[in-house]
Amino acid sequence: MQHIGTVLSLYISEQKTSKTIEKNHIFVDTAGIIGDKHHGKETERSILLTSIDSYTLIEAYDIQIPHGSLGENILIDYNPYHLPQGSQIQMGDAILEITQNCTLCKHLAIHDKRIPKLLKDDRGIFAKVVQEGQIKIDDPVYLV
Repeated sequence: MQHIGTVLSLYISEQKTSKTIEKNHIFVDTAGIIGDKHHGKETERSILLTSIDSYTLIEAYDIQIPHGSLGENILIDYNPYHLPQGSQIQMGDAILEITQNCTLCKHLAIHDKRIPKLLKDDRGIFAKVVQEGQIKIDDPVYLV
């Protein structure tokens, strides 16, 4: 395994709202993130993994938004967007498999109308859980 980065922050989506809640740790199983409103739905897209580079990109345009605003579940300090579908990443006890690039979300325009265009290919990647476990802030990230 190759060490590629670190988990910077973790988020879950609150039931019946669009609010995200920052967590110190999350538990994942093959249905997604336990406690997240998307748990058990679209397991191929159950986790959104985002690089800090996405925030750096929009900050270059004087756009300031708090981490978690891009809808990510896991923010890391490594840019995995180039990794092919099927690549596996380990964080904590869990192993995630990249399933697809994140699609463009127009709702990000609520922060700034330029964001959807700026992050067209740089918002994140979706992953599914192939090995359940706990993921914590500061966990090392490995390419399996």
